[in-house]
Amino acid sequence: MRRVYRKIAKEHGVSVQEVKRDMRTAIEYAYKKPTRSESEKTIQESIACKKGVPTPKEFVTYADRELKREEK
Repeated sequence: MRRVYRKIAKEHGVSVQEVKRDMRTAIEYAYKKPTRSESEKTIQESIACKKGVPTPKEFVTYADRELKREEK
């Protein structure tokens, strides 16, 4: 994950902390927005996380696994 954060930060000219903060903010917004569709809710419920909202690491792990599954 550290490599992912660094690459994104470098590409956008920001710090790693900003990347993590912005990812957390975007994920939290997606989970808490009042206008979530049923398909969004279904996908969100399928993401394994320890708390109600996944961490950036949990989200990226899920996305990576889904992309690999689609490649097959």
